[in-house]
Amino acid sequence: MKRKLRMGMIGGGKDAFIGAVHRLAANMDGLIELSAGALSVNPEIGYESGKLLFLPDNRIYTNYEEMLTRESELPADERIDFVTIVTPNFAHFAPAMMALDKGFNVVIEKPITLTLEEAKQLKAKVEETGLTLCLTHTYSGYPMVKQAKQMVSEGALGAIRKIIVEYPQGWLSTLSEREGNAQAAWRTDPSKTGKSGSMGDIGTHAAHLAEYISGLKITKICADLSIVVPGRAIDDDGNVLLKFDNGANGVLVASQIAAGEENALKIKVYGEKGGMEWHQMEPNTLIVKWLNAPAQIYRTGNGYMGSFAQHNTRTPGGHPEGYLEAFANIYKNFALTVDAKLNNQQPTAEMLDFPSTEDGIRGMAFIENVVASSQSDQKWLDYKL
Repeated sequence: MKRKLRMGMIGGGKDAFIGAVHRLAANMDGLIELSAGALSVNPEIGYESGKLLFLPDNRIYTNYEEMLTRESELPADERIDFVTIVTPNFAHFAPAMMALDKGFNVVIEKPITLTLEEAKQLKAKVEETGLTLCLTHTYSGYPMVKQAKQMVSEGALGAIRKIIVEYPQGWLSTLSEREGNAQAAWRTDPSKTGKSGSMGDIGTHAAHLAEYISGLKITKICADLSIVVPGRAIDDDGNVLLKFDNGANGVLVASQIAAGEENALKIKVYGEKGGMEWHQMEPNTLIVKWLNAPAQIYRTGNGYMGSFAQHNTRTPGGHPEGYLEAFANIYKNFALTVDAKLNNQQPTAEMLDFPSTEDGIRGMAFIENVVASSQSDQKWLDYKL
């Protein structure tokens, strides 16, 4: 790269959790600089947040429309190269569409939009403009997840037969949305979060991880969603049976009322020759179990890792890399891809390995299909896109 890419942020002001995570991730590899921001719907908080981040006054905007319009009018060597959208779900689609219309690449929090139809419109706009959109499905950024994906794609396990993925959390075990928890308030409000709570917030991560590692696509589902905490307006727990396009079976569990759990995402993938197991809270380890041989433990940072894991590893073996580094890997690969395109070069397969609009559409389809299945008396429903 000849220079850093210039980023404009929509949302993510001083009181927002995920905005700081995105800024840390974007900054980790020295490829990106925050150059502009429309950081809050509250102009005072937005301005104060911009000053705390040392943005110049003329690059702190009161809303995203103003930022995208004024930035697009700046000379090419000054304007931002992309926007990152870190607003609640209902406020993803409009700024993303406007950014693409104004010629800016986009990074966007998951789920990609509020509805499946919006996701399809966004994909069409990306294809029309030829710009790059990255969806931050964080867990696909871990080196050992990429190692698992590469091993499966190279046939190490043989044909995949069974996938078990679960994401238990406990933070919504009480009615915290009515106790001053701002994150809980919007995530449990159907008008802001969408059709599903637990499946929209964390079930989409689990479904994406299952498809990402296995290389398979979900084709049928049988789902059961529940509102466990009395008074809640949207599901906080769910169980889904899955069928994949090669005939493999799967089980997906996503719960936000699993009292005592933190972010215990884990996945097991079984093939003809063996299986593998990865836990998000012990992310540097991949356990591989063989049908007729002793189990193996793969560890991040060692020379036996595949090219995709090595490309996304920063430290020698034994030095933990976690959530922020995984998040940063997504930003790094997006930045390298955008830079390559700006310089009329072809990005490598490792650079292009980040979630895109297609992943976003499948995530929204997962939500739609799970809700439809849970409301139906039919055992299995075909997975519709």
